[in-house]
Amino acid sequence: QVQLVESGGGLVQAGGSLRLSCAASGSIWRINTMGWYRQAPGKQRELVATITTGGGTNYADSVKGRFTISRANASNTVYLQMNSLKPEDTAVYYCNAYYGINSWGKGTLVTVAS
Repeated sequence: QVQLVESGGGLVQAGGSLRLSCAASGSIWRINTMGWYRQAPGKQRELVATITTGGGTNYADSVKGRFTISRANASNTVYLQMNSLKPEDTAVYYCNAYYGINSWGKGTLVTVAS
């Protein structure tokens, strides 16, 4: 099993920045891909960005050029740097680890005020 704990959410003005962190523990050697997903009120959870153990990244079109995902293997942590935030980025952001099955964190709320 893999446990995930997110941090770094909060309230920010439009155009501002936040950095989310996700610390993984447990059977971390099993992890292939880690990523961030988000769920806005009344909407389905959607992919934001993913990163593989080899460093390959994938981004949702809506965040390309604004968000950057990175991974510190030594500390078993994945980051999401979010710049030029927009009110439509407001959501609960969830960390995900995939190793044949999915593990999820509890989420961290990001609120972008206009």
